Amino acid sequence: MRKKSKHDITVGIVGLGYVGLPLAREFYLGGASVLGFDINSVAVKMINRGISPIKHIQGNLIASMATSDRFEATGDMSRLSEPDAILIAVPTPLTENREPDMTYVEATCEAISKYLRKGQLVVLESTTYPGTTRELMLPILERSGLKAGHDFHLAYSPEREDPGNKDFRTATIPKVVGGINKASLKRAMEVYAYAIETLIPVSSCEIAEAAKILENTYRCINIAMVNELKMLFDRMNIDVWEVIRAASTKPFGYKAFYPGPGLGGHCIPIDPFYLTWKARQYGLATRFIELAGEINTDMPHFVVQKSMDALNAKRKSLNGAKILILGLAYKPDIDDVRESPSLELIGLLRNKGAKVDYNDPYLPQTHRQREYDLNMKSKRLTATMMQKYDLVIISTNHSDYDYDWIVQHAELVVDTRNATSDVKKGRKKIVKA
Repeated sequence: MRKKSKHDITVGIVGLGYVGLPLAREFYLGGASVLGFDINSVAVKMINRGISPIKHIQGNLIASMATSDRFEATGDMSRLSEPDAILIAVPTPLTENREPDMTYVEATCEAISKYLRKGQLVVLESTTYPGTTRELMLPILERSGLKAGHDFHLAYSPEREDPGNKDFRTATIPKVVGGINKASLKRAMEVYAYAIETLIPVSSCEIAEAAKILENTYRCINIAMVNELKMLFDRMNIDVWEVIRAASTKPFGYKAFYPGPGLGGHCIPIDPFYLTWKARQYGLATRFIELAGEINTDMPHFVVQKSMDALNAKRKSLNGAKILILGLAYKPDIDDVRESPSLELIGLLRNKGAKVDYNDPYLPQTHRQREYDLNMKSKRLTATMMQKYDLVIISTNHSDYDYDWIVQHAELVVDTRNATSDVKKGRKKIVKA
């Protein structure tokens, strides 16, 4: 069980995004003092003013934290010597060649090494390949002159965030913890007990790192299977969604996974490529995993082809067509666009000459990202506006959308999420993709 009302520990969290901010919330609620670090000065100012920069994280709690003497956000990395524990929750994306980009982890460790003091705990939460903590982080941190496992503690504990999931929150999701030695594991368990209800100790950092990769590779492969079946069943004129519903009635031996326009979020589209990269160092080709990644990566192209076919059936060309993308986020009812297939769809459609707009109730405008700088604003949905588009593509099935209304006022709809399954009128306008 979580410790309560203990003010004798300060936890530093580097990265106050979709992982770090919920973690800060739980440590605060558990009674710890929290010092949050982020290089995004806008986010730091918002949080210190009591405004949540992330929609699904309650603003009233952030406001309460901001007025407390147990929480502060800062961009001053020289204060890294203050916390008793430093938890790292920074991005671990892919390079253009689909290899691990560890620049954020490396930069964070270099900053920590300048201020690291005896007795501190350092934990990486970011998803990564097995060996990162010991092979990459440890040498950088030991530039401080301190020895890992003796002068300071070092551990890995993978984040398991699922933004927008109302059934689980950070505190209630069992947390795997692995240290570089027994002392580091013991200290990490003591620290996480302030915030997390159930802790799962494992024998090493590598086990914890591999467990996270396994979780997401499992999902990646199964999603790839249903995506491939979707393309096959489409040619056979079989509704894959009805097939999944039928298969789901089996009470054992089957778990439903669902197709879509591509994978999104920080973990599932990326983690398998981390593992395949690491596998090559051991002379092993992970063909099964790589194939799953290729299938999922290709799904936006399938949606574009289905859109072209739908327009052709109406004697219209994709080149010059006006298209509205519904949903920019990678999953329903959140404002997270990391690796969202909607971004890829917009790029592909534009490259083929389409004029593309989007609507997302959670994202009023796009922001510059590593691979995309779309410079777009969400269009307001009105009956008159909808009729101006040759095609509406449902890319994210937000619950805010009235799909009966959308189908009623759209000329043509490509549904990538089975969002229109309950729509009765105008079904001839709908194309599944």
